Amino acid sequence: MTITHAQASTEKTGARTEQAASLIGGARERIDALDNRIIGLIRERIAYSAMIQEARIASGGRRVNLSRETQILSRYDEALGKPGTTLALTLLELGRGRI
Repeated sequence: MTITHAQASTEKTGARTEQAASLIGGARERIDALDNRIIGLIRERIAYSAMIQEARIASGGRRVNLSRETQILSRYDEALGKPGTTLALTLLELGRGRI
């Protein structure tokens, strides 16, 4: 049995029609592009966090500023709810202890 392009496309996306498969495929490409941008922004955020930590430590301060972290957690929670808090915690963890 030969699989047609339409069948392969719908099997790959889980869609039941070629139209839905096409929409899903295009949306997935966009999500992949967004993920690449997000990863780049996270790497940039990590670099800035390291720069801030280095300056704070060099000036005699602590590596972590808990009041600033609380602000960040609140911002993500307000914008995205509980999953936002989890995301913020992950971002903060990625930025800590790199120096």
